[in-house]
Amino acid sequence: MILKGRFTPRRKALLVLVLLALAWLGWGWYSGVAITHGVEKEQMDWDGDGQVSREELFQAFYAVKVKDIEEGNRQCRSFVWRSSGEEFRRDCKTVFKKEAEAK
Repeated sequence: MILKGRFTPRRKALLVLVLLALAWLGWGWYSGVAITHGVEKEQMDWDGDGQVSREELFQAFYAVKVKDIEEGNRQCRSFVWRSSGEEFRRDCKTVFKKEAEAK
């Protein structure tokens, strides 16, 4: 077995670190944080200047919330600031479904 002997302080610290990372991922998924909803780096241009800065990348981990909305054939993804609830961008696309899927 891999865990022979005592549970050393190094193993305890690693376990705590892994549990904290899993807890943060669970919270991020539950609260809708952008990084846990499949937002790619190219889409993280929150201020619209054409470049993704390091600050914008970090904001995807804590400050930007994603809401997915589906209205018929139209699928929209709105980006909202978590602190104020203000929507600052909405990306929409139209998806055509096959007849077999519609029935």
